[in-house]
Parts: sequence; C-alpha cells; structure tokens
Amino acid sequence: MASGGGFDFKPIEAELETPEGRARILLINKIDRVIPSDFNSLPYSIRVLLENVVRHYDGFVVRDEDVEAVARWSEYAGRKDVPFHPVRVVMQDFTGVPAVVDLAAMRDAMKQFGGDPSKVNPLIPVDLIIDHSIQVDYYGTAEAFRLNLKREYERNRERYQLLKWAQKAFSNFRVVPPGKGIIHQVNLEYLARVVWLSRRNGTLYAHPDSLLGTDSHTTMINGLGVFGWGVGGIEAEAVILGQPYYMLLPEVVGVRLVGELREGVTTTDLVLYITEKLRKKNVVGKFVEYFGEGVKKLSVPDRATIANMAPEYGATMGFFPVDEATLEYLRGTGRPEWLVQLVERYTKETGLWYSLEDPEPRYSDVVEIDLSDVEPSISGPSHPEDRIPLREAKERVRKIIMEYLEKKGRGPAIVELKLGDEEVHLTDGSVVYAALTSCTNTSNPSVMIAAALLARNAVKKGLRTRPWVKTSNAPGSRVVPEYWNRLGLMPYLEALGFHITGYGCTVCIGNSGPLRPEIEEAIREHDLWVATVLSGNRNFSGRIHPLARGNFLASPPLVVAYALAGRVDIDFEKEPVGYDPNGNPVYLRDLWPSQREVREAIEKALDPQLFVEKYKDIDKGDKFWEELKAPEGELYSWDPKSTYIRKPPYFDNMPLEPQPPRDIRGARVLVWAPDRTSTDHISPAGRISPDSKAGQYLIEQGVPPSQLNTCGSRRGNHEVMMRCTFDNPRFRNKLVPDREGGWTIFWPTGEVMHVFDAAMKYREMGVPLIVLAGKQYGVGSSRDWAAKGPALLGVKAVIAESYERIHRSNLVGMGVLPLEFMPGENAEKLGLDGSEEYDIIGIEEGLSPGKILTVRARKSDGRVIEFKVKARLDTPIEVEYYKHGGILQYVLRKLIREHGRGN
Repeated sequence: MASGGGFDFKPIEAELETPEGRARILLINKIDRVIPSDFNSLPYSIRVLLENVVRHYDGFVVRDEDVEAVARWSEYAGRKDVPFHPVRVVMQDFTGVPAVVDLAAMRDAMKQFGGDPSKVNPLIPVDLIIDHSIQVDYYGTAEAFRLNLKREYERNRERYQLLKWAQKAFSNFRVVPPGKGIIHQVNLEYLARVVWLSRRNGTLYAHPDSLLGTDSHTTMINGLGVFGWGVGGIEAEAVILGQPYYMLLPEVVGVRLVGELREGVTTTDLVLYITEKLRKKNVVGKFVEYFGEGVKKLSVPDRATIANMAPEYGATMGFFPVDEATLEYLRGTGRPEWLVQLVERYTKETGLWYSLEDPEPRYSDVVEIDLSDVEPSISGPSHPEDRIPLREAKERVRKIIMEYLEKKGRGPAIVELKLGDEEVHLTDGSVVYAALTSCTNTSNPSVMIAAALLARNAVKKGLRTRPWVKTSNAPGSRVVPEYWNRLGLMPYLEALGFHITGYGCTVCIGNSGPLRPEIEEAIREHDLWVATVLSGNRNFSGRIHPLARGNFLASPPLVVAYALAGRVDIDFEKEPVGYDPNGNPVYLRDLWPSQREVREAIEKALDPQLFVEKYKDIDKGDKFWEELKAPEGELYSWDPKSTYIRKPPYFDNMPLEPQPPRDIRGARVLVWAPDRTSTDHISPAGRISPDSKAGQYLIEQGVPPSQLNTCGSRRGNHEVMMRCTFDNPRFRNKLVPDREGGWTIFWPTGEVMHVFDAAMKYREMGVPLIVLAGKQYGVGSSRDWAAKGPALLGVKAVIAESYERIHRSNLVGMGVLPLEFMPGENAEKLGLDGSEEYDIIGIEEGLSPGKILTVRARKSDGRVIEFKVKARLDTPIEVEYYKHGGILQYVLRKLIREHGRGN
C-alpha cells in the first residue's frame, strides 16, 4: 500500500467478492500500531476519514503525521490539517456553469503557456445535475411544468450549450439534463452507493463512498451514511483536477437522539428544532454525528432531512452511520441486491456498521435531544434557526408586523383588489406565496404524503386556497408524483392549485417568478408586509421574493394549510383555516392526517420499481435538450456577444511564478456588513430588475427587459455578477443604514452611490478595498460568487467577527484575505465607522496559519486606531493558495509545471 515515506506499518487487508471481481478492503480497525486500541470509541465519521487517509497514504501527499492525526483524532482536532481524497464530485448548474467556465479558461491558459489543454480535465467522476434554473412563471394549471420547462430552455440556451460542450470535451464528466430532479435527491436516490468499487494502481478496492458537492446541502447524503459536504466551486475545481481537499481536522459533536416524535409532529418540525438547538450550541466547522435509540426510529428520508440542514445549523456534516435502515432504503430505491449485501458485509467487517450494542463513541461534546420534546413549528421571518412554535406563531408574527408598521409610521392596511371576478382583501400578514419546494422535504414520503392527504381532506370539506396566494409544487424527486398518483391524491393537490411546476429548486433558490401584477402593484403602493411560506431550508431576507418581508419555513402539510388560510398571522388552534360552503368553520385539526394513515399510505404506494423506472433515463434529455446544438473541441469557442458566458479574467497576465503578497495599505471600506450577512446578501441569485446595475448593463447589451433572467443564471458572465454583488434588495450596508440594496459611500467625496460604481472609481485611483463584517459572515449557500464578486470589485480583505465555513474557504480560494477581530472586539467596540483608511501590516513578513496581523485605521482627523486581527488562513495549504492569488492560480501553475513546456 505504501509507496513512499517512512511509515512503519503494513495495512491489514481482506478481500470481498464483488461483481467486478475480488476487491481488497483495509481493515483499519485491526491496525494496532497505528489505530488506538480503543478504535471503537472513534466517531464513525472519523473512521471513514481514517480509511481515506490510510488508503491514499504514499508518504508524500498523505504522510505519517496525517494518518497519526486522524487515528488520534481527539488530540489533533482544530490543530492539524489533513488531506481528504473524495471519490467523486457533484455539481448543480448555478455553481457548475461558472466552474466549467473556469476550467475552459484554464485550458486556454494552459495552451498559452505551451502545455496540453487536455490535461485540464476531471480526474475523478463529476456529475452535474441541472436543477437550479427553472423558474415558476406558470402555476395552477396542468400545463405549468411544460411551460416552465420551455421558458427555462429559452432563457438558458447558451448556458446549456456550454454544459453540452463540457460533456463532450471532458472525460469523467456527466450532465443530467433539466427536469430530472434536484441534485441531492438524484444523489440520494440514485448516484450514491455507500460502498464504492474503484481501481488504484491496478488493484480493485472496496471502500466508503465519499464526495464533495458545489452546493451546501450536499450534506443530505449523510443521512445514507455517505461521507461528504458542500464546498465552493473553486475548491471543487481543484479537487477534480487532482488536488486533495485539505481540511482542518474537526471536532465531532455527538447528538444523542432519544424518545419518539409525538402524534402530529413531522420530520420538518424535528429539523427546525435541531437547527435552533445546534446553532445556539455553535457547531460551525464541526462534524455532527447522530446516535442513540432515537436514530433507530428515523427512516433514511427522515435522516436525510436532518442531514440536509447541516449548513443551517452550521455544521460541516450531519452524519448518520450505516445500519439496517440504510440497507432498507437501498433496497427500497431499487439498488441491486449485490450492492446491498456488499454494503452490509463491508461495513460490518470494517467497524463502520452502527449498532446500539456497540460502545458509544467518544465525542468532543454530546448534546441530547428528546424527540418527544419537538412540537409543530415554523421558522422565520428571515433565518432558519429562528424557530417559532406553531402555538406562538400568531403572537410572534403580529409583533414582527407591528414593529415594521411602527418603523413605517402607519397602521395596518387593508387593500381591496379585484382578481378576475373576485373581490379580495390584501393585508399586512397576507401569505402571497405557498410553495412545496426544495431538497429538504420533497423526497421524504412522510411529509409529502401528509401534505397530499391534508389537501384531500380540505377539498372534501369544500375548501380552496385563497386567490391571492401563488402556489408552487416542485418535488425534488420525480418519484413523488408517481406515489401521489398511486394513492389517488394528485387531483386533490391540483384542486388547490398545487400542480407540478417543475423538478428543481425553484422557490427555495429564489426562482419564484412574478406574483400577479395587481398583487405586486398593491404591495409596492402600500408597502405591505407580506409573507411567503415554503417547505425549504433557506428563508434569508430578499431571497424568496423581493417583495416579501417575511419568509417562513414549514412542513409540506403546513404549507398547504397556510395556502388555505391566506395569512401567516393565524392561530391554527383557535381560528379556522377556512369555512365550508355551508359556512361551517374548518380547523387544522379537522384536516391533519394521523401518523398511522401516513404510514399505511407509504407502505401502499412505495415500490422499488418506481425508482428504477424514473432513473433508467437519467442521462437522456427531453426534445429540447436533444435538439440543442453545442460547440465541439477541446477549447471552448467564446462568443464575444454572449451575455451569459464570458471568459473570466482570473488568468489574464498571470505570471508563471507567484509574486510575494504585500501588506495592504491605504484601503477603503466598500461595505460594512451586519451580523448574519448571508451569501444571498453578497451575491443574490434572484431575478434581475431592469432598474438594477446588472439590469441596466444587460439592457445596454441589447437584452430586452423581459429576458434579464436571474443573477444565478448569469454566473457565467463576470460583468453581470460584479454588478449583482451586494445588490440584494434587502441588504443593508451599515455605511448607509437608511437604504436597502447595493449602496455605499464613496469616501473621497462622501457621495452615496452604487457599490459597483464606487468600486470602479476606487480601481481607477488604485485604492484597495476591504469589507467590515459582524458575526456569521457568509452564512448560507456555498456560492463561490460571494467571494468572486467582491474579489473582482477589488476587495483585498474582509475583517469579520466570525465566518461561516464555506464562505471563508471561498475567500481564500479567490485570494481575498479573511481576517478575524480578536475575541471580544468588533468594529463598534474599536470605535470604527468605516470612514477610515486602513493599513494591514505583517503580510509581507511571511504568513502562517492563524498569524496575528496589525491593522491601523486612520481617521480623517489624523487619529489612528490600531488593533490586532487573526489571519483565518487555517492550514499551510491555504497560505499557499493565498500566496498564489487563489486556488485556481495555484492549481494552474502546478499543471503547467507538470505538463507545460518541455514536459
């Protein structure tokens, strides 16, 4: 196994019979000289990581100290970085398109330096699932899905041509066309194997499935016992080009689940409860691992729902080890029997199988959660961890609305509207959007069947959704409508307007489409506080719909209930959802299905063959996809007229050798970001307004206002994305606290102007920029454009109180220096207001992980505020990435050395 170095052990191996032949396995649980004698006390997630480093040990990239650090994990957590080699990478189109653009640009640069462009190619399997681009333009009709799909191709033709080119130009690269489901459902129900077979140096190995994904909710796969999480696109690009993923060995927080969910409580309620508890516990950058008797009462879809929201509670992973439920799920989704048996044999042989009889692992910390304590809840109005028990919802929401009205200096409004032939009243607190959406819940039969049963009960009572509520139904899996149809429930959902609108992220990513014009006009004219309710995982301000002031996460049956009620400030216990045609009140308790009814429906409807049928054509597109013409060749043909795909500037004038980084001097603050500034605030994904900087730019390029599309769909065009940066309509730059949106102060003149315009003026003057920030800077999606955008605007450093894991890594990957205030300090406490000129001293003396640097902030009156900051370059390899100006430059230079001139 070892091909170099001085590690003095020989891994113990055994063999298993597989359809591909006899496969070796590493018995890491029996290597006494490396593994502690108490191997069984290691968390299961650490055991998987240990197998990975042992299998890839070569004495050079993976060294003696790496294996020792993982084996003695508790001694090294938070102090030692180790290389991780994932088996595969998954991408979605919002992050995948810019990744392909970067790779295409790297091929051009490779040729320019005299190398072989084909060497810029994935070395491990990559699956790109197109699921983020479909928008809900049409709803409430049987034609909605077809019409939305048609519009999707009309809007995104150039982007999809690029992806079809990539599928031909790159090996190890597969594209799953639109309409096949959400990335995490496809991964959970089809791609994941739990145990993988691969050849290395001519030897067939069976080993744990593992992955990285360019979407933060890649963690959903942890519910199946698969090791993986979300990273930024730039990190993923490095990994697929052969670079290990260097990770700081994490602490592992064990979450002991006990008890059982009560009647009327859903898995969604449970994950919102867990999110609240673990966010308060502060598990950012840590592994969370679930164990205990309560785990055995959760199906894999339940576990996947909990694992899915690991980014919302801040964890790197939310890991559930392999057990009987894993095997049951593999069989239930149509996986071949040989794979199921292989998973069982392999995990039991290697100590990766979880049994309640096994010794309890030794964790960094343990949190106990009693499932019986969970109650029906929603979360909002703008953060997933802000849970509101349903019994308190009316009082809490009314308080939020009243605070808004007081700030606006007005009382509650009632606006009369005519929608078709019907007179309606829109008020503060109205629900204007109800969406069955996102990866979190829409492949969990327990909540999706419960939603359909509630819809059936409502229709039978003569209820209907309120006419001002836009409805959307976009399951993550194409299997969902099949079991709804088997149970005869689809007509009831459609009777309430929940027709299928697509198979993609839609509303959860902000692809909500417009509301009816009369409703949008009324909201704007009267500045109404209106809400959306969705079965998603993200509800950040400005993300779901630009006109919504409140966004609330809820279980799928509650989404249907809120669509019936038409308002979010309702007490479901005391107030009726609606009235039947005879004027009788109908309460939520009259509609809610029992757990027994849901279980019986699941047993009746689910069939492994449904999954086999839906996934047998996963690579084949519809007529729109098949008719799409794409360029060919190893180099991409850039179209200078394209408003979707432009060659990025990252490698322009790049020297072959990196220049030593210099101290940052005379920097100005472009943005002062408040606590919990999300990546949506930094780089919004939603629709582009004609009045926005991006909209004005596109209109100048000849794009009609009706075809501006979204910032997310334009991520292959850096000119658009620079203008989208910090231009979220709900973002508040603390430099201009009286305005929402992408505004800042241009300090040399004191003029208030758009962030983009100010950045361009600073660029002309040669002035570097910084961002000041509070706690949890970069919370939310994994989008690398939240780092790319600021970097292209000229931001050289961010000084924050704390960072979310993925965004900090993305900043490093783009050559932006993440700095952290010392404990107990922040901008306000230091007396900063953002008007100062900043020098960041100590960079050119040499950087090391966690180095303390000095910042000098000069006031206009000559006073200097000097303070210390910690450089959040957490590992030696991150220091190298920063020295190279970013991870892509590092990898490109490495490829040029290996395959460039004369090689």
